[in-house]
Amino acid sequence: MRTQGVPVPHIHIAALGGTIASTGHGAAAGVRPQVGAEEIAAAAALPTLAQAPRVTFEQIAQVSSGEIRLEDLEETVRAARRAAAQGARAVVLTQGTDTIEETAFALALLNDSGIPIVVTGAMRGPEQPGADGPANVRAAVIAGLDERLADSPALVVFNDEVHDPLWVRKAHTSSPAAFTSGPAAGPVGWLSEDALVLAHLPAPAARRFAVSERPAAEAPAGTTGLPRVLLVEAGVGEDFAIAPALPDAGYAGAVIAGVGGGHVRAEAAERLGQLAATMPVVLASRTGSGRVLERTYGYPGGDIDLIARGLIPAGRLDARKARIVLILALGAGADPAEALGAFG
Repeated sequence: MRTQGVPVPHIHIAALGGTIASTGHGAAAGVRPQVGAEEIAAAAALPTLAQAPRVTFEQIAQVSSGEIRLEDLEETVRAARRAAAQGARAVVLTQGTDTIEETAFALALLNDSGIPIVVTGAMRGPEQPGADGPANVRAAVIAGLDERLADSPALVVFNDEVHDPLWVRKAHTSSPAAFTSGPAAGPVGWLSEDALVLAHLPAPAARRFAVSERPAAEAPAGTTGLPRVLLVEAGVGEDFAIAPALPDAGYAGAVIAGVGGGHVRAEAAERLGQLAATMPVVLASRTGSGRVLERTYGYPGGDIDLIARGLIPAGRLDARKARIVLILALGAGADPAEALGAFG
């Protein structure tokens, strides 16, 4: 399609559910995802954009944030491949906000379609006053059409800000400004008068993991087809007595969010060292920002001690994103230390 000799850009909108799709009847019953991709896009008034796109739609799932699986993200990559083959400039993915920081990061590692997957959602549902979903979708489309971001495998757009999946995190339970990339990097850019002001480019994807063209055979009920990795946060007095039980519980790896620079108490260090002899155990920091330490504290349970016991440092990744890398690396048969080392 062309308008006065100018090609009309194509945007593919894929939907996974979440608050942006959630409606209900009565406060007591609560809301749940049930609005489809086409209706979500219609509210964004995309035809009024100066560069109004042709829009196609796809409902990949209709679930809450916590129900999203990595397999759903693999299907999103397949959808992006199909959209790219049909000339789409980007995919805008709408989903629940609770896991956006993880799903967008996973998509940055998985997306080989050649076009960006721009992830967005809403903090207020479509029936609430001041619903933010339409503005977020509109901003995501603008970012997806921007040629300067064409090489970015994934982005997060929320509250008129564009974020690099490497740094973004949800920092508030209910604010429309729930997402931040601070204090490490700040947003990539922001929207002003339907235009993207770009502050800096996102970091290149450190490692790509392959997505098969067809989904794997269905996993048994109650399981996924990818390895199970447990994330456990350290706290005052935490001794990690659960550690020896993890292999028998079916876990293939663990991520430990240590206090401060990545530390645990001495009793826990011994148990985690024994666990690291049986499966990959990654050491991250529970602070959510900054690089995990590797050569500063030598006391039992300090970073030097834990790494000497076989724990793998997460580098600049927070614990949630380190877990994504470990799952994908184990699923691909890759060396976890090498995969995580790319984020050092």
